[in-house]
Amino acid sequence: MLLPMAEDRPHKFRVGLVQMSCTPDPDENLERAIERIRGAAGRGAQVVCLPELFRTQYFCQREDANLFDLAETIPGPSSTRLSQVARQQGVVLIASLFEKRAPGIYHNTAVVFDADGAMRGIYRKMHIPDDPLYYEKYYFTPGDLGYRAFDTQAGRLGTLVCWDQWYPEGARLTALQGAEVLFYPTAIGWHPAEKEEYGAAQHDAWRTIQRAHAISNGVYVAAVNRVGFETGNIRGKEAPGQGLEFWGGSFLCDPFGTVVGEASSKEEEILMGEVDLGKLEEVRRNWPFLRDRRIDSYAPITSRFLDTPQT
Repeated sequence: MLLPMAEDRPHKFRVGLVQMSCTPDPDENLERAIERIRGAAGRGAQVVCLPELFRTQYFCQREDANLFDLAETIPGPSSTRLSQVARQQGVVLIASLFEKRAPGIYHNTAVVFDADGAMRGIYRKMHIPDDPLYYEKYYFTPGDLGYRAFDTQAGRLGTLVCWDQWYPEGARLTALQGAEVLFYPTAIGWHPAEKEEYGAAQHDAWRTIQRAHAISNGVYVAAVNRVGFETGNIRGKEAPGQGLEFWGGSFLCDPFGTVVGEASSKEEEILMGEVDLGKLEEVRRNWPFLRDRRIDSYAPITSRFLDTPQT
């Protein structure tokens, strides 16, 4: 199917951000996600995004080789089902899956389906964290496809995943490919023992860094988080420790960094919002950050650390 030319695409489109909790049953989670995709489409969404690794509770709370069995090939059963739903509902769909690429090689992967069900491409999470209860380096090989933007029937969209949201380089390189919206499927929450002392500051930092990506690149940013308390329960087996409280707070902000819609910290919901490409054009004309970049001066950015000051 031929995609519409840029000038023929709608200047406005609606997005539906699915903030959901996850049960111990992967199949149940898939069905619940599909129900919410249909709900978002029924409310006029043209693009729907699911949270990170929505098929299960957040399994990276422990290192367990048996959990690699949760991974699927792409294409595979979940991506095939989601493709069908995207086509049936006529929506662009962004879905985060645990990808089995080859024996011993697994990725945390976002799949972009167009409104006709076609798979426009995949993005493999580039930045992989390793913290208490976030043992992702055990499970995920870092992405090797780079930062990507995809043409869809709604617009040109970029997707990164969770820990990527803290890195301005990923946002910038995706925006430089023409992405009009950056979607961040996410699974982020509080350690219960830390929430009282650090919780408000952690949440504020998360919200602030992503608003900064919107401002510095002149794009919309959509963060889509899960919600609820989880012990990493996968079919009856829980992770050791106190679990994680996922803080929800999914939001959409415009190219000026203004939050135009935000979900609660505790409830499942479908957050609806509008992307106005005319606003993107207006903001970039008045804040021409991309025009004024000194690309001749940025070569040191590829260094791990500058031990010797540049002269």
